[in-house]
Amino acid sequence: MLNMFLASWRYRHFILNSIKSDVVVRYKRSKLGWLWVLLNPFAQMLIYALIFSSIISSKLPGIENKYAYAIYLMSGSLAWSLFIEVVNRCLNIFIEFSNLLKKVSFPKFSLVVIVVGTSLVNNMILFCSMLFVFAFMGHPFSWNYLFIFPLTVFLLIFAMSIGLFLGILNVFLRDISQAMPVVLQVWFWFTPIVYPLSIIPKKLHVFLEFNPLFHFTKLYQAILVYSQVPSLKSMVVMTVISILFLLFSLFVFKQAQAEIVDEL
Repeated sequence: MLNMFLASWRYRHFILNSIKSDVVVRYKRSKLGWLWVLLNPFAQMLIYALIFSSIISSKLPGIENKYAYAIYLMSGSLAWSLFIEVVNRCLNIFIEFSNLLKKVSFPKFSLVVIVVGTSLVNNMILFCSMLFVFAFMGHPFSWNYLFIFPLTVFLLIFAMSIGLFLGILNVFLRDISQAMPVVLQVWFWFTPIVYPLSIIPKKLHVFLEFNPLFHFTKLYQAILVYSQVPSLKSMVVMTVISILFLLFSLFVFKQAQAEIVDEL
């Protein structure tokens, strides 16, 4: 497995240039350019805020701000948007670049690294923009926001692991790409992003513990909404979850990579 990372490192210039090209070309011919990184998630958050703000805001204790629900919503959405972008792009990564994989010899894993790098750039742009929105809403800046960066690394590893595994399955079973939008939509609503944890009966909280995205979004909300320092236990849990999923997905990839090109 170490060989995959070493091979990607040898192709680092190819990876970096691909990330740069992907980010630039994506918005080069668009009149609004980089604004599209912000407009799509903000439009969704605005819809939710308008619909649910009067219902949910009263259920967010500890936030003395009339925009409390919008702040809560944006914080959880920052985590979800990174996860969903990585998973969705990895889902079809081998099929999308099938011609390149057949004609050129290069580490297949580098395609996943490119997706992760591009998604990270987009997410960091969104994060910086959210800080400006928070300031406009009167939500004070906290140095504890810096904990978002290591948390983002763990989330990227987890998202990449899920995306890589699904991308491999999708090569051999194309129904995966058709089923995943439904699965991800259900996953979204079973993660406390639009609604707070407090409205869920306590007897059901035990089921949320089996949802890795619940742990990630809870930490994002604790840091960005309440300016809390994440507990060591929580960070250890995120590290273990990320590493376990990564090892599993890399094992599957190592076993299947020889057959991926043949199947394509």
